[in-house]
Amino acid sequence: MLRPKKHLGQHFLTDNNIAQKIVNSLIISDKEITNCLEIGPGEGVLTKYLLEKDYINLFMVEIDNDAYNFLQEKFQDISERIFNQDFLKMSLPENITAPFVVIGNFPYNISSQIFFKIIDFYLDIPQVVCMLQKEVAQRIAANHGNKTYGILSVILQTFYDIEYLFTVNENVFYPPPNVKSAVIRMIRNKKYEKLADKKTFILLVKTAFATRRKTMRNALKSVFDISKIDKTILDCRAEQLSVEQFIEISNLYSDREK
Repeated sequence: MLRPKKHLGQHFLTDNNIAQKIVNSLIISDKEITNCLEIGPGEGVLTKYLLEKDYINLFMVEIDNDAYNFLQEKFQDISERIFNQDFLKMSLPENITAPFVVIGNFPYNISSQIFFKIIDFYLDIPQVVCMLQKEVAQRIAANHGNKTYGILSVILQTFYDIEYLFTVNENVFYPPPNVKSAVIRMIRNKKYEKLADKKTFILLVKTAFATRRKTMRNALKSVFDISKIDKTILDCRAEQLSVEQFIEISNLYSDREK
């Protein structure tokens, strides 16, 4: 069986202990079947441990043709549940029944895009366990007031509670990346229920952090009517505001033209 070529920014995990630890980070009950989508399984190092859990109904999406063919041969019993597609473009409801959890070693160059796709289907995805670049993981898990707190922090924490689980050394990958990795767990929360309009909220957060050194007054004034916002908030920088405050500000504009 020929191993897939390494390209498309992939770094394949080679440490079985780390792989098992990642799979075991999923918080799911063995009392009922749980649908699970693995993104970018590569050579299937996580896959084999996921398949050991008979209460997991596993689906996989792999964009790389070589890796897909390798997986088809290695996991023939579930070959019909391995999709040779781009996760960012695939129609999730057509391929996997909700709800489903997500797991994977996310390619570093598109991890942010993967998260925004997950947000599009947050009602279908109650949990995510993933490995990604350490700096991105730290940014996602950061609290307000932290210099690494940014767009992904606010948006993802509006829908999920983020837990930084552990750091992964670069020497457990082939080829080894130039950076360390980390594993995080995301559990859907209830904050989003207070959100009046997701589209307006995301626009607000992106606008606020686009010039993060500026105060909210100067960052927002070209896009939003800042007269609606309290002066004490306008004097703050985006990184100083909590997720709840961003939700409250966004809701001030829930009736604005979409």
